Amino acid sequence: MKIRFGYVATALGLWDASPSKTVTFARYSSLPKQERMEKLKEVTAQNIQHTKRILYYNLAHGIELYRFSSSLVPLATHPEVMWDFVTPFKHEWGELGQLVLGGNIRTSFHPNQFTLFSSPRDDVTFSSIKDMEFHYTMLHAMGIAEQSIVNIHIGGAYGNKKETLTRFHQNFKKLPDNIKRITTLENDDKTYNIEETLLACEKEHVPMIFDYHHYMANKGEHDFSNYLERIFNTWKFSSLLPKVHLSSPKSEKEYRSHADYVSLEFIRPFLEEAKKLNQDFDIMIEAKAKNLAMLQLVEEIAAMRGVKRLTAASVKW
Repeated sequence: MKIRFGYVATALGLWDASPSKTVTFARYSSLPKQERMEKLKEVTAQNIQHTKRILYYNLAHGIELYRFSSSLVPLATHPEVMWDFVTPFKHEWGELGQLVLGGNIRTSFHPNQFTLFSSPRDDVTFSSIKDMEFHYTMLHAMGIAEQSIVNIHIGGAYGNKKETLTRFHQNFKKLPDNIKRITTLENDDKTYNIEETLLACEKEHVPMIFDYHHYMANKGEHDFSNYLERIFNTWKFSSLLPKVHLSSPKSEKEYRSHADYVSLEFIRPFLEEAKKLNQDFDIMIEAKAKNLAMLQLVEEIAAMRGVKRLTAASVKW
């Protein structure tokens, strides 16, 4: 069983390499009209260049799993801006895609919590579709849309989970098929638990990303060991390996917040259960220390009996 590990957005240790520099709408509006577009292009160029440096870092360390920042392009979906961010950077987007394909890097996006399909408000659903289209457009510009995923949550309960889930399925059908094909759903730490998310995935024929930390914060009476094989089986809807999110609590008081690093003791029950399935899968580390947390965890897991380290970011068990 092979497990690959990855991290989110920023490679710590690379100087001035944030891929998430931004321009607020207030700042944009305060600029003279002739300077507004230049400012958007300037910041986007920086973010793309920094992402390129991060991808080179991943290649150098054999890291085959990476989540792009959703903030690569400032104000891309703002209704009063919505500018063409592809044409001016056609070559640069292509360069990112070539690095991804050349390094066999599995990539993804994770839009923010406002991108959801459970809201009773039509404007929220419309904005969510626009945001999903934005993420898909970036992947398409890189030429890697078919090898990537865009991961979201179901959303809020709005006072009635049964009605909301019905509405989710109705709204989710409004998503264009090409985008739906690369969409995944993730269980969350407050509202939709492991079973509810799994049932939604099975109904919509989309893969489920299992977040173990979220499960621990919102498990109720559910034992994840009874669901893990079914969760992995939802990836038959995709050509990609099953994917899992791992992190550990910052503290008992701030249980839902991510710690800087990942506690092996906290995630060990998941690893032991996953081993029983003898199935290759990927793990995205969601920790404040980003790549450093990932590398430390891989080192700790590689020290376990029966585990062999293959690269800086993969093991065989």
